[in-house]
Amino acid sequence: MQTGGRRGPEIWLRGPVDDGPRAGTPAAPERASSIPASARRFSWVATHGGAGVTTLTTVYGGQDCGRDWPGPEDPPSVLFVARTHAAGLASVSRAVEMFRRGAAPAGLDLDAVVLVADAPGRLPRQLAAHVRAIESVIDVYRVPWVQAWRLGDLGGEPPRETEALVRLTGADRHSHSHSRPRPYLMDK
Repeated sequence: MQTGGRRGPEIWLRGPVDDGPRAGTPAAPERASSIPASARRFSWVATHGGAGVTTLTTVYGGQDCGRDWPGPEDPPSVLFVARTHAAGLASVSRAVEMFRRGAAPAGLDLDAVVLVADAPGRLPRQLAAHVRAIESVIDVYRVPWVQAWRLGDLGGEPPRETEALVRLTGADRHSHSHSRPRPYLMDK
């Protein structure tokens, strides 16, 4: 990977890197733009069956790619999705590593990982440690257990704990409150 003209080890760097002539000097404050930001579109990609991509697409918007890579007409910004059980965390770890090695189709950007709770309550210690390892290389958004989703009711607002994911996807928290619940298939 190249940053600032220097060659370095093949690792992912989190956050901005500034190796320019004024590195270390405080940046000028950014001016607020008067241009409204448009919602960014994402391609949701399941790293295993039953990850919850169809539900997330319905609730947060974006393109449901199932377990396939986004096609040429799909948004190139990718959100990997996995459940928080051991097999789900292992599959998303493999997918992130595949992306890091350049094995993903050209032109795609891996923006984040979205982990969907596989059960209500806290994660066991071993699984929480695996989540922390994933968080050390990429942004992770957590979606809690939502009983209504399990029953097929996707008509309410996204869970309050997912406010950061709502901001990332540009989902309107109130757009679902008057819509009719849609059927839910956990195959994607």
